[in-house]
Formats: sequence, C-alpha cells, structure tokens
Amino acid sequence: MKKVLGIIALALMVSVGRVYADEGMWLPMFVERLNYVDMQKMGLQLTPEELYSINHSSLKDAIVGLGSDPMPRGFFCTGEIVSEHGLLFTNHHCGYSAVQKLSSDQYDYLRDGFWAKNYGEELPAPDMTASFLIRMEDVTKDILGVVTDDMDYQDRQAAIRKKIKEMETAASEGGKYNPVIKGFFEGNEYYMFVYQVYTDVRLVGVANESIGKFGGDTDNWMWPRHTGDFSIFRVYADKDGNPAAYSKDNVPLTPKHHLPISLDGVQKDDFTMIWGFPGSTERYMSSYGIDYNVDTFYPMIVDIFGKELEVMEEYMKADEHIRLMYSDNHAGLANTWKNFIGQCTMLRKNKVSETKVALEHDFTKWVNQNGKTEYKNALPNLRKAYGDLGEVAKFVYYPNFIANIGAAGIAGQFGSYYQAYLDKDKDAMEMNLMMLQQMNVDEFFAETDPQVEKKTFAEMLKTYKNAFSADELPEIYSIIDKKFKGDIDAFTDDVYANSIFATPESIKAFIEKPNPKKIGKDYAYIMNTSMMDVIMNHMGDYRAAMQTVSENDHVFVKGLREYYAATQPEKSLYPDANSTMRMSYGSVQDYMPADAVHYDYVCTANGILEKYVPGDYEFDAPKQLISLIEKRDFGVYADDSGELVVCFLSTNDITGGNSGSPIMNGKGELLGLAFDGNWEAMSGDVNFEPRLQRTINVDIRYVLFIIDKYAGATNIIDELDIRKGEPKPLRVEEEKI
Repeated sequence: MKKVLGIIALALMVSVGRVYADEGMWLPMFVERLNYVDMQKMGLQLTPEELYSINHSSLKDAIVGLGSDPMPRGFFCTGEIVSEHGLLFTNHHCGYSAVQKLSSDQYDYLRDGFWAKNYGEELPAPDMTASFLIRMEDVTKDILGVVTDDMDYQDRQAAIRKKIKEMETAASEGGKYNPVIKGFFEGNEYYMFVYQVYTDVRLVGVANESIGKFGGDTDNWMWPRHTGDFSIFRVYADKDGNPAAYSKDNVPLTPKHHLPISLDGVQKDDFTMIWGFPGSTERYMSSYGIDYNVDTFYPMIVDIFGKELEVMEEYMKADEHIRLMYSDNHAGLANTWKNFIGQCTMLRKNKVSETKVALEHDFTKWVNQNGKTEYKNALPNLRKAYGDLGEVAKFVYYPNFIANIGAAGIAGQFGSYYQAYLDKDKDAMEMNLMMLQQMNVDEFFAETDPQVEKKTFAEMLKTYKNAFSADELPEIYSIIDKKFKGDIDAFTDDVYANSIFATPESIKAFIEKPNPKKIGKDYAYIMNTSMMDVIMNHMGDYRAAMQTVSENDHVFVKGLREYYAATQPEKSLYPDANSTMRMSYGSVQDYMPADAVHYDYVCTANGILEKYVPGDYEFDAPKQLISLIEKRDFGVYADDSGELVVCFLSTNDITGGNSGSPIMNGKGELLGLAFDGNWEAMSGDVNFEPRLQRTINVDIRYVLFIIDKYAGATNIIDELDIRKGEPKPLRVEEEKI
C-alpha cells in the first residue's frame, strides 16, 4: 500500500502573528541550507549543529527507527529517547504487536497494562529493533555513474542494484554498521543512510488498551481524539554500548542525546517540529495514478479487508481468548481498511485528480514550448499503463489474497513437492520432502482459531465470487457447483473436515508418511492452484504495466524538477517519504472542516467522560481513570486553566511511519507524540492540503499523567528530564490619560 507521486512543496506562509501549515518532509542534512532561516522566524531556538551533526551529539541522535529486522530498510514506526538510560517513548499502536506477543490469557497486558518497577522486570520485546542514524550522504553520482544511455530499463536497474550492494558492503565496516541506499525523486537521486541497529529492546510500560486505544476504529483518523496513544520501551546494549543480542548481561544504552520534556503545553500559533521516519507518500503521482487507485486498487482492498474484519470482530467480541489472539492482526487490517476508505473519499472530495490535471497541462505546455522531447511521452505512457493496470489488477489482487487464506495458503507450501511428483523427479521430490520435514507446522496455526479461520475461508470465497462474472471464475468454483450444488459453506465444511492441510496433526501425519497422489485431489490444494493459475495468466501484463509506470515516473519527475527550476526557481522541492529520517515543521492550529464547523486545537479529558460507555468494545475506560477525571485530580499535568489536555493539533506534514514521532517546541523539548492524521485530509499523502491537513498528537502531559497519577509508575517519572518554564507575566496596559 504505497508507491508513487503527488504535487510539490508550497512556500512557507507566514503573516504577522500567525503561522500556517508548512508542507514538506525534509532531509535533515539539508535543513541549514533549505529551512533554517524560516524555522528561526517561526520560533526555532536551536542551531543547525544542534539539530543535525555527524561529529557531535545532536537532536537526530534521539530519534529512533522502530523495525522488526536487523537490516533497516523500512521502519513501521518512530520512537524517541527520553532519558540517559535508553528509555524510549513511542505510540501504543506501535508497541501493540510486541505487547500482544508478550501477553497470554493469564497475563493480558493489552487488557490490563504493564508497568515495570525496575530493570529486572522489563520484558524483551519480540521482533523489535531500534535503529539510530549515524550519518546520511548523497551518493547520486556514484550510483548513476554506472548507468549508460544505451541501457534498457532492466539493465539499468541491474547495474544500480549491483552498485548499491557494493557500496553498502563497503560502508558497513565489516558489520559494525547497517548501511542502506535508497532512491529519491523516482530514482533521480540516491542517498546512503548508515545506522546502528540495536536488537535488545524491552517493554517498560504500557497503559490498558482502553486508554491506549480509546475510541477504537470509530475514532481512528478523527478529531477530536481522546486516545492515550503511547507505550514505553528501553534500548539495551553490551557493556561497551554496542548493539548485542538479548542477554542478561546487557545494560541500558547510554544515548548520545535524549529529549527533555516540557510541561508548558501548547498555545495556538506555537512553533512545532516533528522528526521521524515517514513511510511513504505519493506527492508526485500523476492524475492517472490517482484515478487508478480511487477507481480500482483501493476499492479492492476495502472489499477484501472489510470482509476479513467482519469475521474477526464477530468472534473477538464474543470470546476474550480470540480477542487477544487476533488483536494485532485486526488492528493492522482495520487501520489500512479505514485509511483506504478515507483516501478514496477525500481524493474525490478535495479534487486532487483535477489539481494534478491542471499541473500536467502546464507541464505539457512547457515541454512543447521548450522542445523538451525527453519528457514528451511520459504522461501519455502513464495514461496507457494505468489503463492497462485497471484492466488486469483484479485478476492479480483478489486471487492473491484468496489463495493464501487458511488451509489453501498452507497447501501452497506443498506445490513444489507435488510438481516434482508429477514430473517423476525423484531427486527433487526427496529434496522438497526434506524441506517440508524441517517446516514448523505449528507456526502456521499459532495465533489462529479454527472457527475463525474456517469462517474467513468461506467468506473470502464468497467475496471473490461476487467480484467476478461467472465466466471469469477459476476451476474451484466448478467443483463447488458440481460437488456441492454451489454451496460454499458446504464446500468449506468438507475442506476443514477432510483436507490434509486443515490441521497440524493431519499435516504432520502426511509428512511422516507422504502420499503425493492425495495432494492433487485435496480441495484446499486445488483452491490454491486454481487461484494461482488466474494470477499467472495475467502476471505478464501486470508486470509490464508496472514496469512502464516505474520507467515513466522516473522521466516525469525528472521533468517536473526541471520545470519547477525554470518556472518557479524559488521553490524548494522535497522527495517523497521512503522510510528515511525526515523533519517537518509547522505550528499549533485549529481548523474548519466544513461550513460553520470549527475544531479547537486541543481536546481535554472532559471528552473522555462524554464518550465513555461502560462495557463498550471501543469506548469503555478504566474506572480509576474516570474517577481521576471526575475529581479533576490532574496534579502538575493540568494546564493553566486547570484542564487536562489529552491531544492537540499541529500543521506538521507527516504520514504512516511517523507514528510515535516526537513533536517538539523550538528548544527541542518534547511536547507530545504524533500518532495520526485527520479524516478531512486523508488525501494528504498525494496532495498536501494546507487549509485542512493536521497532525493529531497526544499531549505529553496526558502521557505523564497516566504514568504518574493513574499507574503510579513514579520510577519512570523520576528518570525523565522534565522542565517547566517560568510563569508568563501578566500583561498590564498603561491607562490612557
């Protein structure tokens, strides 16, 4: 769910007494040259060296990319170091998977929360890594230096991949660092990012799900928001401060820099900056790409994911064990599902395609007037390629999802073994059987429930059938019609009663005493292969169209950069997000989403009381929290008017991957954690909407209130560098005589 382009950065808009949205996710190494003067005017008090330095500690050293792999090619979230002992804050939903894996029916940390009182109680977070950026550098000349004019697309990409691998290996210094080289501006520039990746990350604290996910899917992407979206981890290292696998001998990391925390809160127009690892934007996408997404791609995903979610929720609401088991999977699907609904809605409502058409008209006029023949065919080629994708996409995406559901997905693992049997290749059969014997069968069924899997299997088959005409349906539907009178539920019952691949016991029994003939007659296997046949019959056309898109995106964006340089030389362009460190800046602002509707820039704990529904799946809240709010027992975390601010809005430019990013004031002090965008600007990944686009941030005072007043985890509070400025003097106007 990512990949292409959008419009271009708007100039910073500043008027007397007001600061507006500033578009752009900027590479920190260019902040001094491109952004620093404007940031100073808006309220930044740090020097360029204090923001980004490769020779001294700087703010960038407190920003952490959270991943699940030692090779940091992409991050699912951002975190920030907030103490000299490696303490890390991120969002609740960023730590959700790790907390779910650490939970059990006996210790359900999602439901009950978790707070370690000391280092010894902290829990190793499964599959979580913390990456620190050491440096970034422009390697465009090195990478593109291997490309020649006579190369076709395939040769060009092969040469680039080879050079990237060579340079990454050299920069690793024998494994000390983890370098990653990525393309920018659709492969017109390349930068190298050198990381140190820490794999020993431990859970320190997390609030109940009814706090950290308050409002559930209903409130997701919405304002006002009353979600305590934070969790706390700690990064560990060996005694010398180097990355090391988990060990009881490891010690908390002493970071190069950690963020102090401000209790001063926010006021309208206050300067804000966010640093993090935004995952993907498509700001340079053509109008043809937008139309394809809105008309074809997004609706397919909404259809498939929506049905999966219906099944999960039916069982999750009825059974606590199933709720815990599927909570992580459900959260990911639900977020993407609602995101795509929002993008479809707002791309149309905000007329983004029309905006791009106007830009493309001006670009084409410039191309023709200036004889820029290199760029002449880019847009026509994109129009045709996206048209081709629109014709073929459903024959790739639908069967790909269906083929991997439940027993059918497991059956696909046995395809090579069965093909070797058909080919009468005994050596290949023996080799494939050895691989099957080494397979962890139980892992296929971990975190799954038979009744949920069976119902999903049936509903996905129905979803597929509804999306295609009768003459487009694969072989498996003929079997369902002939053998089961078209009854998909009856077919599903048969699969889960008789298929080799329906239970771990039947799979293990088959591997122990294999009879390959049975595979070809197994309905789960036939279902998998019939779906794969559909994919393979259309994959050639799909890949050709995708390659044409990639080739012409490269040319189009190259042309756009030249167009802007010639027509608007004052405009600074930023590259699309690609899970590399970026900085964005803006201010605290309210907004008006519709006629006569005004949204304030803060929301308070009063809203929790207003939304609270005891026992509700999404809007229940702990009785202790409700009591604290009703008593207005907010301690030092109340604002000047005695209210407890839960979340606030800013104009910073962010996207997925920025979840957990620190939002800071001009002194580099932590004000809160970014965790969402707003519904009215769901088109923002493709086209920035300065009037509407807002970032939703959980206020750090609410975070500390939950840690301190609600959880009583004062050991965590004591570790933080908490600051509060002097009270602002009251302004007294001189009386006129």
